[in-house]
Amino acid sequence: MTNNNIQEKIEQELEEARAICDASGANSKECAAAWDSVEELQAESAHQKEKKPQTPFENYCGENPDAAECKIHDN
Repeated sequence: MTNNNIQEKIEQELEEARAICDASGANSKECAAAWDSVEELQAESAHQKEKKPQTPFENYCGENPDAAECKIHDN
């Protein structure tokens, strides 16, 4: 899931959490679960932002793990 997709999902979950809390009350289990979903998505978004972009060589090795230049040898 890309960060843009996560942001869209966060917006959807926020709207849903607000609606659930309005309907069932701010102290209900349903409301707490809805906000937990929002927090999980926000944490995933933050985690994806922390990841450093891969170099072209890392991309190549990801696509070609059996290439000789991508093999790691233990001495």
